[in-house]
Amino acid sequence: MNTTVIKAIFYVSAVYDGFFGVMGLISPNLAFRIFEVTPPNHPGYVQFPAILLLIFGWMFFQLARDPVGKRDLLPFGIALKVGYSGLVFYYLLTTGIPAMWVPWAWIDLGFLVVFVMLWRQLSGSTQQAA
Repeated sequence: MNTTVIKAIFYVSAVYDGFFGVMGLISPNLAFRIFEVTPPNHPGYVQFPAILLLIFGWMFFQLARDPVGKRDLLPFGIALKVGYSGLVFYYLLTTGIPAMWVPWAWIDLGFLVVFVMLWRQLSGSTQQAA
């Protein structure tokens, strides 16, 4: 993949995670109302993960600005995507989970696959340069 496409992927990921971070921070119960799911008993249970999404969005923005120079951040993004999609699919296959979480798990699984490919590519390009 060329640098322009790689940067675009990281910008999209930054906006994606940033959007959900902002929404979870300013309106923590909105998604629960829309999907008719009982919310947690305190908004902090949603707002703290929302802050983490904002932090990851910032990280993806940094990756977008300099994919090769910031490539060491990419395993953290991969871990985020493994953590979320893995947890959702685990519960989907075992005890069940509200459907509101599943579409985002599929999207994160897609990001995960692309991020692993990019990590391999970016790591390989720096080894060739050395």
